[in-house]
Formats: sequence, C-alpha cells, structure tokens
Amino acid sequence: MARLLEKYKSEIAGALAQELDIGNSMAVPRLAKIVVSVGVGQNIQDKKRLPAAMGDLAIITGQKASIRKARISVSNFKLRRGYEIGAVVTLRGRRMYEFLDRLINVAVPRMRDFRGLNTKSFDGWGNYSMGLPDQTVFPEIDMDKVAYRQGMNVTFVTTARNDDQALHLLSKLGLPFKRTEEGK
Repeated sequence: MARLLEKYKSEIAGALAQELDIGNSMAVPRLAKIVVSVGVGQNIQDKKRLPAAMGDLAIITGQKASIRKARISVSNFKLRRGYEIGAVVTLRGRRMYEFLDRLINVAVPRMRDFRGLNTKSFDGWGNYSMGLPDQTVFPEIDMDKVAYRQGMNVTFVTTARNDDQALHLLSKLGLPFKRTEEGK
C-alpha cells in the first residue's frame, strides 16, 4: 500500500473528521483523482513534441498518457479543430498516492525559487490546480535525454464540499502552501 494512503487512512481521516466536525466517516473529504496534463501547442510546427511529452508523462506518472485534440479552430494561433495539442493522465488509487508522495517530497522542493503553493488556486468546489515549470523537477527524467522542456498542470480533485475543507485535506496530506497574513 502507498505510504501516503496508509497515513490518510490511519491519521488524516480521523483528524479531519474532528477538525471539520464531521460525524459520518464517508463524508470526510478525500482525494478522488489527480489529473496531470501537458499542452503542446507547438506540435503544429514540430511533430516530435507531442510524443516526447507523452513519453515524459508516462515516465513521471507510471501510466500511459492519452492525446487531447483541439475542440475549436483559432486562426490567430494557426489552430484547427481536431489538431493534437496536448496529453493528459488521470491517476486514481495507489498510483495517485504514490505520485502525490513523489510530488510533495521530491519534485516541489526541486522547483527553482519555491516559496510555497498559492492558496488562491482553488476553483470554488474543492479542487486545486498548480503548475510545474518543467518536467525536469522529477528525478525520473534524465536531463541528457530531454529534447523539449515542457511545463505541466496538476489538478487535485477532492470530495470536499468547499475550498476550506480541500485546503485542510491537502495541507494535511503535505502540500506546502504559502503562509498567509491571517496565519493559515
């Protein structure tokens, strides 16, 4: 079992239920899935970018990425409907907690000039999104084999009812949020 999943079941769930005054154990907020996505708009000019991004995503997450296509045409970007412009991986269960553990303990501390995650990146429904500057913050990626530096988005989808519950959950799981003026 993943170390973080074990910690959630044994320590975090009980503490969250007590802090948030939740009587039903099924109503305690939990992590539902993590979505890791990469946008490769330059794939139109260079067809090697998307396979490289998909390979890096597969190495980082341990799961094959799926291709995303443009839904609309935008003439200013020379983009047509149906062009392959990105890749996405949805993680659940054990792989999700293993990825989260590596993200918190290895990748985030390797980010340049990192001072904590912004607490304003919640969507109002208890989900949190963050961006990573490039894939090289993960130690699985060999710097010598990187053809294209590519940023990625990571979205944490929770079962929390609001942003405050999600902030409690994610901070208990170990995401390093910035300290605000109020002392949160």
